[in-house]
Amino acid sequence: MAQVKRNSSHLCTLRLLLPPLLAVTAVAAEASPPESDDLYALSELKSSLLSGSARNSSSLADWDIPSSSSSPASHHHYCNFSGITCDASDNRVVAINLTGVPLHGGVLPAEVSLLHSLSSLTITSCSLSGSIPASLASMPLLRHLNLSNNNISGFFPSSGPPAPYYFPSAEVIDVFNNNLTGPPPQFGRSKARLRHLNLGGNYFSGGIPEEYGDVKRLEFLGLHGNFLSGRVPPSLSRLKRLKVMYLGYGNSFNGGIPLEFGELEALVQLDMADCSLRGPIPPELGRLTRLEALYLQSNNLVGEIPAELGSLKNLTYLDLCFNELTGEIPASFAKLTRLELLHLFGNELQGAIPEFVGELPQLEILQAWQNNLTGELPANLGKNGRLLMLDVTDNQLTGAIPPHLCAGRRLQSLILMRNKFSGSIPEDLGNCKTLARVRLNSNFLNGSIPPGLLDLPMNTILDSSENLLSGELPVVIPSAGLSFLSVACNNLSGPMPPQIGNLKNLSLLNFSANALTAGFPRELSHCESLTLLDLSRNHLTGEIPTVITNLKVLTMLNLSRNSISGELPLEIREMISLSILDVSYNNFSGRVSQSQLQGVFAVSGEKDFQGNPGLCVEHVTAISCSYQQRSSGRGDKPRMLLPWLVPTIIAMVTMAVFLGLWCRRRAARRRPASWKMTLFQNLDLQMDDVLGCLREENIVGRGGAGTVYRCATRGGTEVAVKRLPEPVPRRRRDHGFRAEVTTLGGVRHRNIVRLLGFATGAEGNLLLYEYMPAGSLGVLLHGDSGAAAALGWGARLRVATEAARALCYLHHECSPRILHRDVKSNNILLDAAMEAHVADFGLAKFLRRGASGPGAVAAEECVSAIAGTYGYIAPEYAYTLRVDEKTDVYSFGVVLLEIVTGRRPLGDFGDEIDLVHWARSTVPRPLDDTAVLAVADPRLPPEPAAVIARLFRVGMSCVRESSQARPTMREVMHVLSSFVAVADQASTSSALPV
Repeated sequence: MAQVKRNSSHLCTLRLLLPPLLAVTAVAAEASPPESDDLYALSELKSSLLSGSARNSSSLADWDIPSSSSSPASHHHYCNFSGITCDASDNRVVAINLTGVPLHGGVLPAEVSLLHSLSSLTITSCSLSGSIPASLASMPLLRHLNLSNNNISGFFPSSGPPAPYYFPSAEVIDVFNNNLTGPPPQFGRSKARLRHLNLGGNYFSGGIPEEYGDVKRLEFLGLHGNFLSGRVPPSLSRLKRLKVMYLGYGNSFNGGIPLEFGELEALVQLDMADCSLRGPIPPELGRLTRLEALYLQSNNLVGEIPAELGSLKNLTYLDLCFNELTGEIPASFAKLTRLELLHLFGNELQGAIPEFVGELPQLEILQAWQNNLTGELPANLGKNGRLLMLDVTDNQLTGAIPPHLCAGRRLQSLILMRNKFSGSIPEDLGNCKTLARVRLNSNFLNGSIPPGLLDLPMNTILDSSENLLSGELPVVIPSAGLSFLSVACNNLSGPMPPQIGNLKNLSLLNFSANALTAGFPRELSHCESLTLLDLSRNHLTGEIPTVITNLKVLTMLNLSRNSISGELPLEIREMISLSILDVSYNNFSGRVSQSQLQGVFAVSGEKDFQGNPGLCVEHVTAISCSYQQRSSGRGDKPRMLLPWLVPTIIAMVTMAVFLGLWCRRRAARRRPASWKMTLFQNLDLQMDDVLGCLREENIVGRGGAGTVYRCATRGGTEVAVKRLPEPVPRRRRDHGFRAEVTTLGGVRHRNIVRLLGFATGAEGNLLLYEYMPAGSLGVLLHGDSGAAAALGWGARLRVATEAARALCYLHHECSPRILHRDVKSNNILLDAAMEAHVADFGLAKFLRRGASGPGAVAAEECVSAIAGTYGYIAPEYAYTLRVDEKTDVYSFGVVLLEIVTGRRPLGDFGDEIDLVHWARSTVPRPLDDTAVLAVADPRLPPEPAAVIARLFRVGMSCVRESSQARPTMREVMHVLSSFVAVADQASTSSALPV
């Protein structure tokens, strides 16, 4: 009994002591462990995020984490860290936002899960790499997770066996635009809270989980830009709260659009573009009365456009382009009174564009090009005062151009080419100051060019070629900003106005095939940005003024079929950019000797000079030269010499012929064949076949590096034969022949053009390559054939990525490493599948430490002279002649800027000198996506905006002034590869024709 009492006494004492003990314990736990956990977790987070190349950066500089704390107040000083939000009551970290902080190479550590109170984690657009820690999935309070626009790879954390603890509180999960792989995650019981799920822009594969239809609160579903397949599950129609659904861009689904999608009563935006959909557009979509945007472009949809879509009373954006739709534009579309954008191009629609289209009160963009539309444009089109863009290219439209297109003074783009429009160009277009692109070519327009049409301050392109226009060219005021002006193939007459020199930004000027008179205006020399000048097939007279040499970036000059006289100014040979010169069929005279065959004279052929009987270009125009020699040898000898002189000459010629034949036979027995061919591939090709291809009609390219011919083997395989310029006597210059053979003979890469063989002879050197039928990237981007529009953002991104792979191989995988030294868009060739191949290694150098041997340079060694193409040359190379891999990186950055902007490297930028300086001044903050989209190629749509912006930023990082600040080609290749799937839309969104 006493023992029981003692125990009871101890129990009472314990009960008395327990409350204060618990209080002390609680205070200790509250004061140290939780805050210590947060401080430790942030310390680990900073250390991990700043790993790799970001370690020495100033990122997270204010995250001053001491090794020890001297006072309790300092325990939670982390609440003042940038991007950190703490709970006011207990100083626990509840939110982290590191948007835009440069964390190149950093990874997210598992210790972040020690932040037990964390409810929001946002680390976006930071170049974060590594994988997503599995521990994130078990954080009990995490509601908002945004890791978008990074380089995160691996699988998304699996739900695993303890499904109830898999993102138990998640409302928002956004991992858009990363490198995640594997199947899309399944959320089990955690799907009860999920409102926003964005898995787009990754490499997820397999089918869309059926269970996604059970995420009842889901309002946003993004699965676009992946490698998903199978059918689109009809179960998604159970998402009654869903407002936005992205399923397209890179995915490849079986079948069509589920009919059940007509039950998505809350849907505001449906984007199923470019995902291989087949079949008709379901009429059931007409039930989606809240729908504002419907994107179904770039699929294989067939049949007529359902009339039921006219019931979508809130529809603002409708894009059905690039399908196989037939029939007419439904009359029910008259009820789409909120419609702002209507894209119907690239289909097989027929009939007229209904008159009600001109009455739609909100219509801003109408694009219906490449169909079979007939009739006239709606008379009231543009009268609503909101029209921004009209493109009906490649139809059979007739009648006059509506007079009110710019009634609201907002019209920016007017593209009516390749139709049958007639009548005059509306005078009001000359007052439309907002116009930026005008293409009226290939119609039956008549009358004169409205005076103001050449003076529009915002306009960069005016093409009214191939019409029936007459009269004289209007005067141009100094403020005109045209960069592309073509009025070729009309009936224009009179002189070229001297005010043409006011066009300081002019890059292309084509006045060919008119009836222009007078002389070559000296004022043209003020157009210092000109790269292409075509005045052929007119009635021009006078001489070529020597001030033409002021055109420092001119690459093509065509003056053929005029009446220009005088001698060719020898100063033209000093125009280093000029590679094409055609002065045929004029009245030129004089002599260009062999020693003067430099510059463009050295690469021009007889065809470029023919039709000028008084002009002799030695070794080029043999007939005219021999005529001059005969003329200069004539004298006033007495006719009495002729009776005996003629027989003597005949006898001497006969003896010379016999002697020549005898000597030739003797020499043929002693000397080898004049050409020797070496083949690296088993080709059914003889030297005679190659020589037989070297004809004018087989030329596919011509430049300072040589002439390229298309040649077919006896087995039908096509090859490209590059004929290098003949070596100048007594000069040890082979025009890159040895570099090409030495470099390409030792490399093997899918994206580097293959050298199939070569031939050498007394007449020069030939190189044999695999033939690239699609030509060069430069020609596609800058040519006047409309091909640039067909080269959509996805195709451009893939070409850039493939070219980057080739350069990465040269810089990092070859031994010794190889510098290309002439990276440019014209040296990126495209095969029939539009796959890129880097070509032209005539300036290539091996990069060796302690270089030795022919063609080798030491790392960062100076070379004797600048090589490459102006506009692509890195600044340190031009100033110091110092070469390393970063000179190629700079050139590739220029190519990327070409791809994004559609602009040439030179000749279009006024005081900004070149594309790089223009891009820096126009977009001072590359992170500003809006500014980037403003300079993007206007021939393509501004989507996908994120990809366009990132591609621009990669280009700008490559052209940094400091070579040390530029990335390596390996880093460039990795970045481009990381988001190539996001924009894999070679024919997506709307690729406008030019």
